[in-house]
Amino acid sequence: MEKKQQEQASEFEERVVAIKRVSKTVKGGRRMSFAALVVVGNQTGDVGFGTGKAGEVPEAIGKASRAAKKSFRGIPLVDGRTIAHEVVGTFGAAKVVMRPAAPGTGVIAGGAVRAVLESVGVKDILTKCVGTRNANNAVRATLDGLEQLKTAQFAAK
Repeated sequence: MEKKQQEQASEFEERVVAIKRVSKTVKGGRRMSFAALVVVGNQTGDVGFGTGKAGEVPEAIGKASRAAKKSFRGIPLVDGRTIAHEVVGTFGAAKVVMRPAAPGTGVIAGGAVRAVLESVGVKDILTKCVGTRNANNAVRATLDGLEQLKTAQFAAK
């Protein structure tokens, strides 16, 4: 059973996007814990994200990665390197504009958006994050945009 989990874990790339120390005020003072945001992908078009909260950082990351593996979704890529057409993903105030780019351009993105795109396997793309750069909302907006993508044959029509 453990061997199967290790094999499964090795084929996915985990990226810790954000770790925050959060507190809950109780009668005796503040109770500290950690919240983690993790993106998991196989770099061939599948990606998922998850959040986890625990008293220790490694536990929070573990919870988040388990949640991320449950939320996998497939993304159509062109030649395994870029997206088929321009798309705008939104979530809350966050808006992420993504444009396909020529070979050799690289991933022009910052922070949370870069983590998602590299986990998917995108090699050439231009992005701009507008509205807010909050990591949680930027990840969700990026995934919203990627889910709107059409396949290359469908986009050409």
